[in-house]
Amino acid sequence: MKLDVRDARLAELFEPGAALQTLSTGHLFTEGPLWDLKANRLLFSDIPGDRIHAWSEAGGTTVFRAPSHKSNGLAWDRQGRLLACEHATSRLTRTEADGRITALATHWQGQELNSPNDLAVGRDGSIWFSDPTYGRMPHYGLERPTMLGHRGVYRLAPDGTTLGLVADDFRQPNGLCLSLDGRRLFVNDTERGHVRVFDVAADGSARGGAVWTTLSGEGPGAPDGMKIDSAGHLWCCGPGGLHVHDADARCLGVLRTPVVAANFTWGDADRRSLYITASDTLLRVRVRVPGCAADDA
Repeated sequence: MKLDVRDARLAELFEPGAALQTLSTGHLFTEGPLWDLKANRLLFSDIPGDRIHAWSEAGGTTVFRAPSHKSNGLAWDRQGRLLACEHATSRLTRTEADGRITALATHWQGQELNSPNDLAVGRDGSIWFSDPTYGRMPHYGLERPTMLGHRGVYRLAPDGTTLGLVADDFRQPNGLCLSLDGRRLFVNDTERGHVRVFDVAADGSARGGAVWTTLSGEGPGAPDGMKIDSAGHLWCCGPGGLHVHDADARCLGVLRTPVVAANFTWGDADRRSLYITASDTLLRVRVRVPGCAADDA
């Protein structure tokens, strides 16, 4: 494990002697890792491979769903149902208990969404998701023209039917996450290389959107998957690996990855294994600070 230490607190987040392990490789482009607490396994997308995989210590890597409509971000809703952002269909979907797939969001004001990319679920059951155009590009989706004139961020209300536009001034919105208290929404913009923050009101409306931090450093990569751990550190994929920030936007440093990191999550029973989807590979490293239990199914 290699760390680009910019603040001594970075090393305190990892187990002494922790090593970055390769768990699975040979994929096309891995994304959307999600820990399944009930089944003691990790789900993750291979977007160009058009499938969702499951990985476990006991069974290794298996196919969970194929085709997956080139799924990207995955999450659990508050009832433990699987949510998926689908590049090929431009849909946000939910898998019901009986296996049926329900489309939750497909259009904005009569125009087909670009390609839902990543998502976060609020305490109230609302679903926030980014909608860049990557899923309409070769390799990462199905090449086709866009219908919308913007690349936005949306909120699906807890009723599951009311869709609202949070912001439409991104070049390519990508990773997003909510603060631990749910009062702030963080969204990164891959093309601009920064993270913005919005204030979330009690009624679910979001205001603001100022730049919170800009990611910089050596190595390939740009802002992509982003999450907050149980101590309030904001982790974000970026140049060279995973960038870690404290609550005041100070960058503690970078966990360097051997290939470009696209996304990550925390897993295992103690939520202290950090799983990283990086290009064709699934990686893991042990950390001291666990992820958020609220993310469990």
